[in-house]
Amino acid sequence: MNAETLRIDLDRLHGRLDELGRIGALPGGGVARLALSDADREGRDLVVGWMRELGLQVSVDRIGNVLGLRPGESAGPPVTIGSHIDTVKAGGIYDGNLGVLAGLEVVAVLNDAGVVTRRPLAVGFFTNEEGSRFAPDMMGSAVHQGFLDLEQALAVRGIDGKSVAEELARIGYAGEAPTGGFRAHSYFELHVEQGPVLEQEGVQIGAVEGVQGISWTEYSIRGVSNHAGTTPMRMRRDAGYLAAAISVEARAIAREMGGDQVATTGHIQLKPNLVNVIPGEALITVDLRNTYEALLQEAERRMYEFVERTAAAEGLEVRQRVLARFEPVTFDPVMVDSVEREAANLGYSVRRMPSGAGHDAQMFAPNCPTAMVFVPSVRGISHNPAEFTTPEQIGAGAQVLLGVVLQQLM
Repeated sequence: MNAETLRIDLDRLHGRLDELGRIGALPGGGVARLALSDADREGRDLVVGWMRELGLQVSVDRIGNVLGLRPGESAGPPVTIGSHIDTVKAGGIYDGNLGVLAGLEVVAVLNDAGVVTRRPLAVGFFTNEEGSRFAPDMMGSAVHQGFLDLEQALAVRGIDGKSVAEELARIGYAGEAPTGGFRAHSYFELHVEQGPVLEQEGVQIGAVEGVQGISWTEYSIRGVSNHAGTTPMRMRRDAGYLAAAISVEARAIAREMGGDQVATTGHIQLKPNLVNVIPGEALITVDLRNTYEALLQEAERRMYEFVERTAAAEGLEVRQRVLARFEPVTFDPVMVDSVEREAANLGYSVRRMPSGAGHDAQMFAPNCPTAMVFVPSVRGISHNPAEFTTPEQIGAGAQVLLGVVLQQLM
């Protein structure tokens, strides 16, 4: 039994993507399903309904992760396919969702063919992968795999002041299954690339070798608000200046280090945020990423030293808070080989590549053999309503996923 005798039903898979994409849909395109929001609850209910229609045994754990289990001939850790269905505030319909719904399509194909597998198969979606409402990102999978304390995660308050525990209870997904002890036989995640490499190189499939390390830091800056016209430059304690300088320096660090180093200042707030008042307070986040831990630490050190030095020179107070910190992750070489080989056997062009974004897969990798399959993102756009991957590209990725999963199941 292999992927050449079993075929993905692309119409069914794409139909589910479209239906889920209508939940939290934004005017003009895109979707907003922040973690544990009303839209997230509606999306969860839809996917759980599909799981039950497929005969999966559904469980919900205490952080709200959902797993649907298809038993095999023998007991033991299941081969697991997963991702997430929460989105950023203005996202697309493919990020995360494709991985979950492709997993359901694998189950549907096996059911249609009456295939009984040797090992059990699980399909899951994990809470708050995006981290847009609650920090850190990959929260659910981190708790699920034992890398984040459950009570610590439940106590986190989001951008609206509400806690994870409160919102899980409100939407009805504060489950009873334990966390931290689930171990998969192997883990697979199909995902859109969220970058331009595959499309620019004309390659159909990415065999992902690992995930970049991620460092999120928030800087809270306090100076003195004062009149913009009457305060001499030499006498200013301008919190806004340091925020702007941090943004410029982050890019300078990334450019000087080169290689895979990237830096982003994605969130900036100024108070009182008026045209004619020197900002007395500023809040800025810095996102640093690198495929090598030593280089990521170097970028963090350079950023921290710059902030301290500039704050002292400007007479400003700064508080630093780490929002998320994950070391680079390398996937199992045998699993990466299997993705590359399956894609080639099916006639698809394939390249090995790192992931620049974080994924639930990185939480599984230390505990079980893990692999990711990438398909192209048109123009490299993601976390944006314009995010798009063609049906043909989706079908290719899902077929590769089916093939590599079958190798582990039979």
